[in-house]
This record gives sequence, C-alpha cells and structure tokens, in this order.
Amino acid sequence: MHRGKGMKFVGDSRVSAEKKPNIPKDYSEYPGKTEAFWPNFLLKEWMVGAVFLVGYLSLTVAHPSPLERMADPTDAGYIPLPDWYFLFLYQLLKYEFASGPYTVMGALIMPGLAFGALLLAPWLDNGPERRPTRRPIAVSLMLLGVAATIFLTWESVVNHDWEAAAKQGAIVAEAEIDKESEGYQIYATQSCINCHGETLAGGPAAPGLVGTGLTPDDVKNIVINGQGNMPAGQFNGTDEELQKLAEFISTLE
Repeated sequence: MHRGKGMKFVGDSRVSAEKKPNIPKDYSEYPGKTEAFWPNFLLKEWMVGAVFLVGYLSLTVAHPSPLERMADPTDAGYIPLPDWYFLFLYQLLKYEFASGPYTVMGALIMPGLAFGALLLAPWLDNGPERRPTRRPIAVSLMLLGVAATIFLTWESVVNHDWEAAAKQGAIVAEAEIDKESEGYQIYATQSCINCHGETLAGGPAAPGLVGTGLTPDDVKNIVINGQGNMPAGQFNGTDEELQKLAEFISTLE
C-alpha cells in the first residue's frame, strides 16, 4: 500500500477520503456472538444498569439508612456491628482460637488462607471438565467457603443483642446546658462527670441526668447514699455545693 493512498491531508492530520457506514460486523460464524459489543451489547448493559440504579436510589429515598448517635470513642460498653458482608469475619473473632492473643490468627491468617484457597482453586483444578462432579477440588473449596460464610453470618445475627444495640444507638435530643453556671462547675469537678458525661446524657455505666423529674432532695439522697451501680459517698464538697448541684440537676429538661 502506497503511502497516503486513500487519504487526504488536512493540516497535520489524515482524514479518510471515503466515508464508510457504521455497519456491525458479521459474527454469524461465531455461535452466541451475533452482535457487536459496541454499541449494541453495551447499550443493553447500560439500560439494565440504569434501571437498577434508579431502583436503588428509590429504595434509599423511601428507606433511609438508620443513623445512630454521634460516635463516642470513650464509650467502652458500645456493642459494634459491622455491615452484613463482614459479619462472618466479625463472628470469627469471637472464638477463643481467633481472639485475644490469637487475634492475628482470626484477622489475618485464617481469612488469608480461605481467600487464598478460593483464588488458587482454578489452578489447583485446571482440568477441561466443566461438570461440578468432575471438578472435586474447586467445587469442594467453593462449597466449603459458602457454607462457612453462611454459618458464621447466621451465628453473628442470632447472638447479637439487637435490643441493646437499638438503645445504645438511639439519638437523644441534648438539653441546653449552661456550662458556665455554678451548678455545672461543681458537677464538672466531681467524679460523676466520668460516668454521666459532659452533657449529662449518661453512658453505659450511668443513666442520663436530663429530665429525670427528681426533686433536689431526691438528687441529694442519691448522691449521698448511692443508687444502682452508683456507690455511696462519691461527692467531695460542702453541703452548700451539694445543694446547688442538686438544684442544677433537678432543673434540667
């Protein structure tokens, strides 16, 4: 072919002299491949993808993701729960042989061996057969992986305390607290702030102090004598400071 044959020079580019129609190639000699990938097949894929995308967007609008209260890194009693596709790994870390001093075993070694076996399955059983009964190694590894994932996921869901998780993640409206008031300053200097928190919303070890409906005398009695998990004699201050603290807590709404 001579240089430039069938081409027109336009500046520094070469433009074909003949305009050819966009006719899909003939794939009739290849069974199952009778249409062009572009644009015929790819357009169908895009249409199906658009339908699913609209469906997912509609679900997110109709059923928004459940939100919990703001994360508190100091809350040691919080019960975590990962997304559903990580529940089997989460359950694995609950067993003695994969937790505590053996966390590396449950977090890295065992999952690494499992996923590595699945990745190597095509090379471990690379025969030409396609029937599952004639590919024992690959099929056995896949069935073992699926069964283990389903079992661990089920165990994680069944053994999770859903009621406690709903309570601990509930979003509670915070009361407007005057942190410059004398009552709050007294509260901040006592050990009760470690359990009830800076906003007096409570935590895993103590209830909230907002909207309790208690009178100042009730609050003083609890502070002096204790109640529930709260031991007696935790207040270090004068009687006057105790009275101001009790009045401050009783007025929170």
